[in-house]
Amino acid sequence: MGTSNNETYHQQNIQQNTQKLRNLLREMPGFCKDYFRGIEPSTSARTRIGYAYDIRTFFRFLVSENPVLKNTEIKDINLTHLDMVEPVDIEEYMEYLKLYYYDGQKYTNDERGLHRKMASLRSFYLYYQKRDMIKNNPTVVVNMPKLHDREIIRLDPDEVAELLELVEHGGNNLSGIKKTYYEKNKLRNIAIFTLFLGTGIRVSECVGLNIEDVDFRENRIRIIRKGGKEEYVYFGDEVAESLKNYIELSRRTIDPKEGHKHALFYSIQRRRITVQAVENLVKDYASQVTTFKHITPHKLRSTYGTALYHQTGDIYLVADVLGHNDVNTTKKHYAAINDDKKRKAANAVTLRKN
Repeated sequence: MGTSNNETYHQQNIQQNTQKLRNLLREMPGFCKDYFRGIEPSTSARTRIGYAYDIRTFFRFLVSENPVLKNTEIKDINLTHLDMVEPVDIEEYMEYLKLYYYDGQKYTNDERGLHRKMASLRSFYLYYQKRDMIKNNPTVVVNMPKLHDREIIRLDPDEVAELLELVEHGGNNLSGIKKTYYEKNKLRNIAIFTLFLGTGIRVSECVGLNIEDVDFRENRIRIIRKGGKEEYVYFGDEVAESLKNYIELSRRTIDPKEGHKHALFYSIQRRRITVQAVENLVKDYASQVTTFKHITPHKLRSTYGTALYHQTGDIYLVADVLGHNDVNTTKKHYAAINDDKKRKAANAVTLRKN
């Protein structure tokens, strides 16, 4: 599905997500539409889709595990059924989420998956409770799963240099179709990796870029943040060079498919590159640099944020450049003890006297 001349990638994304949510709601009880309509002003379409998947999972649990609702059709569940659910049912649901099967497929949830699904369910129940449509809210009685802090994963400076070297010269040992594919996409890939590591933009912001969004006079790109906010992100000389090389030597030779002529980055099929394609690209190259770390586009964003904080010491600048709404989120991730301090700690304690 292409982007028309008067429709941005962001607008098209909203429309696709809206349709996706409508399709999900067709599988669910009719009263659910009220909830999703009610939270629309304060949530993004992607967030609502996530909530819909989570709540659908809860309904699937009820009709497969709850004695009262067993073998009931999900669409036949009503608010009276919702009101009958007790705290013990919610506790059983949390246990169910750790490992369950649906349509022959196995699903698991770690503590973050459990926490998110419980947060979705609490929001769902609270909506109807506030409106006096149900009296009982068992989700507030049950404790939320404890979340443990996770150390931020990012590339070290030498790994960044090795990664960029691999993207730039990785074709030397390739042959046949792989070498042809590498050479064809080399400048695009260098531009993508350099852009991630030099600006910290999100993968969705990267694939949403149009050629008109690049401003070499001011060395900046125009991006659409989460929630649809338009912002400018500035880049340095290395990013400028990689973008110019890609645009002038590679992109201009591509004859894009209908509806994709404004895209900055193209796939091999001459369409706007997708989030999945960029994620696969990062995974492929990064796995050759480090097998110890699972590197994604978001981890490249974290790499940039960490480097920016170490260079400037300005956590508010990092929050602003990364587009964080809450600086406390930034502080939590980037102002923690870094690895250099941890390495010093390794030799700070002597176990045996010489």
